Amino acid sequence: MRMMHVLAVIGLCAACSKEPPAVTPAAPSTVEQTKVDPVATSPEKKLALQRLSGSTAVDRAVDLAQAAVRRNPANLDLWISLGHTWVRKAREANDPGFYHNAKACADVVLRELPENKLALNLQALVLLNNHEFEAARALARKILERNADDAMAYGSLSDAELELGLYDDAARDAQTMVDLKPNLPSYSRASHLAWLRGDVKGAVDSVKRAIDAGRDPRNREPRAWVLVQAATIFLHQGDLDGADAGFDMALAWLPEFAPALAGKGRVAIARRDAVKAVDYLGRAYKESPLVETAWLLGDARALEGDKAGADDMYARVRSDGRKTDPRTLSLFLSSRGEAPDLALRLAEEEYAVRKDVYTEDAVAWALYRAGKVEDAKGRIAKARRLGTPDPRLVYHEGAIRMATGDKQGTKLVEQALAARSGESWTVEAAALLDKAKKG
Repeated sequence: MRMMHVLAVIGLCAACSKEPPAVTPAAPSTVEQTKVDPVATSPEKKLALQRLSGSTAVDRAVDLAQAAVRRNPANLDLWISLGHTWVRKAREANDPGFYHNAKACADVVLRELPENKLALNLQALVLLNNHEFEAARALARKILERNADDAMAYGSLSDAELELGLYDDAARDAQTMVDLKPNLPSYSRASHLAWLRGDVKGAVDSVKRAIDAGRDPRNREPRAWVLVQAATIFLHQGDLDGADAGFDMALAWLPEFAPALAGKGRVAIARRDAVKAVDYLGRAYKESPLVETAWLLGDARALEGDKAGADDMYARVRSDGRKTDPRTLSLFLSSRGEAPDLALRLAEEEYAVRKDVYTEDAVAWALYRAGKVEDAKGRIAKARRLGTPDPRLVYHEGAIRMATGDKQGTKLVEQALAARSGESWTVEAAALLDKAKKG
């Protein structure tokens, strides 16, 4: 699970320095064209009130939020609420076009009140999700100039700084958010930043506080996410039983929650239970068709012996990755030893706007696959500078160090395999160790 998923779920992120392209229907297959809406009296309102024809939980949430706006269009807080629901739709549908709908809601409010901090914070959320991190950072600072105690703006500022690789700043601003408003969003951020820095105990302590703070039955998704966040910490430590129990808790709180289903799929892969892995990951992909989930589902189908099914999912990774998740596509290609030039280009293009440790790792792994081992060693050192205990990152550092003749590399690969993640890279890692032992 990657950080932008965290940010989107807890609803306090952001993203976009460029103006979005001309507004078009976000997802033609799910948008319903209707008769003239008397409330939709401007382009922004038309886009905000665009109807959906789907029947998912988030589609129903959009419908309800729009109905509330139509009943009382003068209530600007309702437009903000609708905007946050569009953000959720964009995330769950894996369709960035819906962020235009969310931005339209903020624009409606800002036409009336140009300095409305809720609307500006919604804009920041859209900017972050569109990966326009510098613009999100600038907007968060603008909000804080007028509202020095705005916890939401500190959250957006910390999120942007994290994605830009400014970890000291991100930690400082996340702590300010905790001090101002010790709640689920602030504790969740504190936990993730602690984990990135290798402080597993601190991460667990903070995520427990986040879980305890998120018991609102009217808004179940945030607590479901932090339960997944906690379970993923256990998964990275190789505690499959603990991770599985955590994902089960998330599903008990919010049935069919895609991140929890994907987590259950990861555990099943680690246990080499192909049938369960395909089931859980297939359900997760149906709920939220993320590129990373498609990759995992392909691996699960391959484990099951379904080559055609696996190839179908890998084809989706290649096609959808170009449009929505180039970093994951780069890692996918590098992990499979495919198209090294393309993998490197995708990773470097992502790094131009996103300088976090995961993007640094993608660049390092692509350099390694392209045969540029010394360059890869320098980049992986940056990716691992915080001591992030993600087994895949540990493996990448180990493999690259082994390629340069560094004996420490073998220990790192052994450490990564001890986490028992079962993901596709573990096969290569085991083979690499075996080859090293044979001399």
